Amino acid sequence: MNKPRFSFEFFPTKTSEGVEKLCQTFDALNELAPSYFSVTYGAGGTTRNRTLGIVETLQNRANTPIAPHISCIGDDKVQISELLDFYKSIGINRMVALRGDLPSGQVGMGELPFAVDLVRHIREHSADHFHIEVAAYPEMHPQAKSFDFDIQNLVNKFNAGANSAITQFFYNAESYLYLRDALEKRGVDTDKHNLVAGIMPIINASSLIRFADSCGADIPRYIRKQLADYGDDRKAIREFGFEVVHRLCEILISEGVPALHFYSMNRVEPNKRLVESLGLSSVSTQA
Repeated sequence: MNKPRFSFEFFPTKTSEGVEKLCQTFDALNELAPSYFSVTYGAGGTTRNRTLGIVETLQNRANTPIAPHISCIGDDKVQISELLDFYKSIGINRMVALRGDLPSGQVGMGELPFAVDLVRHIREHSADHFHIEVAAYPEMHPQAKSFDFDIQNLVNKFNAGANSAITQFFYNAESYLYLRDALEKRGVDTDKHNLVAGIMPIINASSLIRFADSCGADIPRYIRKQLADYGDDRKAIREFGFEVVHRLCEILISEGVPALHFYSMNRVEPNKRLVESLGLSSVSTQA
C-alpha cells in the first residue's frame, strides 16, 4: 500500500515574536519532509500583509513548497491579479483558492463572488502556472442549499481548473468516503483530481467544539461526551484526541486516501507525533 502524501497548514501570527516561533515550528515540521505548507488568509484579506510576509519568509527558508491561501470575496480582479503576479515573482507555484468570508460591515461581493470565479480568473490570468487547491465539505458547507448542490459546486470548481481539493476537518471517515464516491459518480477522476483529507488534531476541547460549531463540522457524540467527561484534564484530552485522530487516519489510509493535510494550529505536537506514528515521513528519525 502506498503511503499518502502529507502537508501542514499555518495561520498568520500577529507579532515578530510570533513569526520567530512559527519559523521554529516550520523547521521542526519540515524535518518530516511534507509535500508543502499552506498559509491561511483572513476574511476579505484582513491578514493579507501578514500572510504575504510569512509566505515570503517561509519560501526563503527551505525548498519545501509554500501554498498561500487566496480569497476573492470583496476583492476585484486587478487586486487578485497583482497578488498572483507577486506570488509568481517569488517562486510560488501552488495556492489554495477560497471564496472567503465578507468582512464585517462590507456591502457587495465584488467581481469574483465565489471560489469557482476565482479559479477561472487564476487560470485566465496565470494559465497553468499554479497548482490550485480548493475547499471541499464532507458534511456540507453550512451555507449550501443542499448536499447535492454543494457536491456539484465542487465539481464545478474542478471543471473550472482546480487541480485538487482539501476537505474541511471531520471525524467520521464515512463522510469523506461518501463525498469521494459522489464525485466519482459525477464524472470526477479522483486519481487525477485528488480529494485531500483535512485532519484536525484534538488539542483543546472547548476551542475545537466552538470552531466546529461555527464552521458546520460535526463532532460525533461519543467524542463530545468523552471530552466533557475529561473536563480540565488536558493530558487525558490530548491522549484521547491522539487516539481518535490516529484511528481516523488509519482508516483513511486503508481506504487509499491520496494525501492528509494537517491543520497544525501552528504547533509541532501532536502533528509530528501523528505523522511519525502513522509512518508517513520518509525521513528516518532516531530517539
